[in-house]
Amino acid sequence: MSTLLSTAALLVSGILTPAQVTSESTHQLTLSEADKLITLPLHCVETPYPYKTGITLGSAEDLKEPEEHHPIFYGCFDWHSAAHGYWSLVTLLRQFPDMEHADEARTILKRNITAENGAQEAAFFSKDINKSFERTYGWAWLLKLADELKAWDDPMASELSANLQPLVDVIVQRYTEFLPKLVYPVRVGEHTNTAFGLSFAYDYAVNQNLTELKELIEQRARDYFMQDENCPISWEPSGYDFISPCLEEIGLMQRVLPKDEFLPWLQDFMPQLANKDYRLEVGRVSDRSDGKLVHLDGLNFSRAWNLYALANAYPQYAHLREVADEHMAYSYPNLIGDSYEGGHWLGSFAIQALNQAR
Repeated sequence: MSTLLSTAALLVSGILTPAQVTSESTHQLTLSEADKLITLPLHCVETPYPYKTGITLGSAEDLKEPEEHHPIFYGCFDWHSAAHGYWSLVTLLRQFPDMEHADEARTILKRNITAENGAQEAAFFSKDINKSFERTYGWAWLLKLADELKAWDDPMASELSANLQPLVDVIVQRYTEFLPKLVYPVRVGEHTNTAFGLSFAYDYAVNQNLTELKELIEQRARDYFMQDENCPISWEPSGYDFISPCLEEIGLMQRVLPKDEFLPWLQDFMPQLANKDYRLEVGRVSDRSDGKLVHLDGLNFSRAWNLYALANAYPQYAHLREVADEHMAYSYPNLIGDSYEGGHWLGSFAIQALNQAR
């Protein structure tokens, strides 16, 4: 954390310019950082209020406490933030089983991700009136959580995975039903962004050998994005963005296209990225107590994870690691001790970025 704090302070003070931040400031997920980051989901996954439901009421019977609808994902302000809050717990436990709060995290996971609760969550999503609930942002994070559980070699993880499987099956079905009907992609920088919604789902399909879902996402990604050129990243960010429409599209196409197709596509899509001196101004947050304005910290993390992924895979884009580092240096120091507006979800984005930085 000290390197991040000092780098950010120098950037903010003007002593250090973004162009001077080099790969020496590369950020790493260590045990000490994990000990800090895990406090964020531990604080929120069982915090029932404030909570934004996002549900469609079919009748007066639907006027229930959030926990009655969502016995697992009732915390962290909303359903999708609870989903990636649990992902954070599982991810950090898997990588750092000796964390200071490991026992507390395991207790929470076992207490909430039960077979009964998983079945109730699945029943909610199975109702026709809830077909569009959390489409596709929450769907993507649910599959990412499921993927992490399946990758974790731990008896408890196997139990939790089985308990969550009925809901996972519903979400996979929702993807296969919805994607053929989605004629045009959603290109905004918030929850409904199509490229983001497909990226984590694609990872799950590949890792779990779900051929039908994998091939469907590959085809729809080509349908939606293969002809795109000159993405207007100078229009970013919009005021509430937490993902970059341009870079998230790159992240998806890097997944689904082979190298001999991806590199020419990328050159047409964002040719400026090949410039060794390329820079991208960070998203600047004016008020971190405002739940919408703090989205821009999330933008910095999500930009970073896509830039790290590109830099790690292709040496000719290695210079983009510096751009990712600049984004991390701006937003990472604000995570711990931040208001609940950011603290209930930004830790997950930081963890994803740190894991991509390796």
